[in-house]
Amino acid sequence: MKKNLENEHSCGCGCGCGHEHHHEKTASCGCGCGCGHEHGEHSKWEASTLVLGGVVFVVTEGFRIVPEAHHIYALIIAYLLLGGKIVLTALKNLAKGHVFDENFLMTVATLGAFAIQAWEEAVGVMFFYRVGEYFEHRAVEKTRGQIMAAVDMRPEVVNIIVGNEVKVIPAADAKVGDELLVRVGDRIPLDGVVVEGESLLDTSPVTGEPVPVKRVRGDEVVSGCVNTSGMLKMRVQKVLEESMVTKILDSVENAAASKPAIDKFITRFARIYTPFVVAVAILTAVVPSLVTGEWEKWIYTALTFLVISCPCALVLSVPLAFFSGIGAGSKYGILFKGGVAMDALKNIKAVVMDKTGTVTKGNFVVQKVRAGKGVTEQALLQICAGAELASTHPIAVSVVEAAKERGLKLIRPDKFEELAGEGLVAYYGEDIVLCGNVKLLERYGANITDYHEAESGSEVLVAKNSKYLGQLVINDTLKEDAKLAVTELKKQGLVTAMLTGDSQREAEAIGKAVGIDEVRAKLLPQDKLQELNSLRDKYGSVMFVGDGINDAPVLAGANIGAAMGSGADAAIEAADVVFMNSEVQSIPKAIDIAKETGRIAWQNVIFALAVKAVIMVAGLLGYASMWAAVFADTGVAMLCVLNSVRILYKKF
Repeated sequence: MKKNLENEHSCGCGCGCGHEHHHEKTASCGCGCGCGHEHGEHSKWEASTLVLGGVVFVVTEGFRIVPEAHHIYALIIAYLLLGGKIVLTALKNLAKGHVFDENFLMTVATLGAFAIQAWEEAVGVMFFYRVGEYFEHRAVEKTRGQIMAAVDMRPEVVNIIVGNEVKVIPAADAKVGDELLVRVGDRIPLDGVVVEGESLLDTSPVTGEPVPVKRVRGDEVVSGCVNTSGMLKMRVQKVLEESMVTKILDSVENAAASKPAIDKFITRFARIYTPFVVAVAILTAVVPSLVTGEWEKWIYTALTFLVISCPCALVLSVPLAFFSGIGAGSKYGILFKGGVAMDALKNIKAVVMDKTGTVTKGNFVVQKVRAGKGVTEQALLQICAGAELASTHPIAVSVVEAAKERGLKLIRPDKFEELAGEGLVAYYGEDIVLCGNVKLLERYGANITDYHEAESGSEVLVAKNSKYLGQLVINDTLKEDAKLAVTELKKQGLVTAMLTGDSQREAEAIGKAVGIDEVRAKLLPQDKLQELNSLRDKYGSVMFVGDGINDAPVLAGANIGAAMGSGADAAIEAADVVFMNSEVQSIPKAIDIAKETGRIAWQNVIFALAVKAVIMVAGLLGYASMWAAVFADTGVAMLCVLNSVRILYKKF
């Protein structure tokens, strides 16, 4: 239960104590927040007072062992044990100016019951309130524990290689450049690169992708993945504080650090609601009593009304719903950076995507080999790849890889020269091989009458001694799930658009293949933000998905920015949502999770308010006692908790 409705909770637990917990081994804070975290001896004291006070109350009232002359003193002792903390907290909050909170309502109601000599009910209400509070906290603690256990993949220690020895050191002490040993069954402890060995990694804890991926020397590895088949030596590239496992945990830890709109609504509502119910209680106690003279009856009714009005179910269930939604996203490799991001995501009208690295894989692959007259495809590829051995350009690398995949023998040129924006000239003795665009071949007088421009992709035209041999078409590869993801986004009623710096022809070909509604091409980084704003003016709230460092300004400028986990650090930092598996299908999945979380949060609000309203009316009419009020309040809170956590078990 939340002790102060207006405190900004920093840890996502909804405790409202205003202390920084960070969900680690926190020392006793003495706040009485009841958030389910370990606060040392304080939590033991809480349990002891509940048990001892309960025993005194049951022995006094249930078994009637205490003599009648000492009956009232036993009940006072029980009340102090059970309600002392609540009364003290109410007084502290009064001193701080926080008058109308749950502690205040319980204190006024029970002390008022003492005043009209309803001793047993005053202590009984406090006892059952504390019992309900305990089970409520246990439910929240267990839920939170399940979520944090699922995402806390931080290593305690790492195996560092020092000379010929392997030493165990704390993970936090590992530095960039250290070499670590990762045995079969171990998690990759920190982000780094493989320097020796070969293995299959289970990346599902980080990306949600169930298919193991192969990693060999030179490949980057991400912390949190499980090494399943072979021993690896890796070099650390990021320390623990900067590694992926810490980013994942921080994302969930700080889930409720910034309040979504619905949470702000609850805070504003509480500022009006609580003074209102106190005023109604005062009027209920005074007005009918002045008319009928039955002061004890109407004061009791007013006090019952105060107990009923405690808004614990309302303030607990909303942050827990968003916390659970963020936990559900982490199971699919989707990191929401707080409740505000989820709240905004469910209201978007258009999804705008970058092309390279988002819709496509961002890798150049030889798609077609078009040989000219008198030349075979194999010979054309062999000649071109041999010449391209001299270049480090991504297109040249893709041509060489295609030739190696076919097992072709490649001959490196004697000498070469690269012409910026045109291509490469390779010299083999007296022979000259040209690999480049039309401009290059025309410069050297090659006959290109047989050349026909490709519909899409980058082209490498090949000529030898001025004779045109053919062309290679190199293209970025579409992600396998891109088309299906765009289809799902359209089913959600969203407009899809793509912004790219590529040529109009290439961009339109990709957009058509995937089914994207609008394509804007030949854009510089600053142009993308301008186009994004025009799309926002046209459709409303927009989400932008990118992965490059040049996407960071657009990500920050969108209503919701999302980054692919394989992208640049700057893009990931600027984003509100990160897709660890870099799948396009994560986009509609994230929107589904956000919408479901919003629905659950509002279900809790409406349900809690409706039940409160019914019971409050019953209380005013004298049909609900204090006992019934406490049971009803705790029951509603538990139902809201259960409703919040069900999103963790739903498949998206």
